[in-house]
Amino acid sequence: MAKKLFLAGLAISAVFVLVAAPAFADGNKHVHEAIEHAEEAAKHGGMGHADAVVTHAQEALNHAQMAQKEVKNPHLDEGVGELEEAIAHGNQGHAEVATKHAKSAVMHLKEVH
Repeated sequence: MAKKLFLAGLAISAVFVLVAAPAFADGNKHVHEAIEHAEEAAKHGGMGHADAVVTHAQEALNHAQMAQKEVKNPHLDEGVGELEEAIAHGNQGHAEVATKHAKSAVMHLKEVH
């Protein structure tokens, strides 16, 4: 009887983890921080400040990469790629192109968050 109760409890715990796992990504601190910095990158890029795009996109990238260690999500991976592109274009002084990539990163990261 005790074995059946143990197995039932184990099964219920497993179901909880599987159902709740997507919710854990929603509350991930690093995803939230990455979104905030990516939004700042896009905002500054819209003002033509390529250097500020790089600064905020790099900070967003750092957080997104930390989140990747905790959360597996294709949107997070896409967001990382877009942030890398925003940084590359920002470093070349292409604020407009960097902004498009930062905005795309925000879109993908919000799908994780």
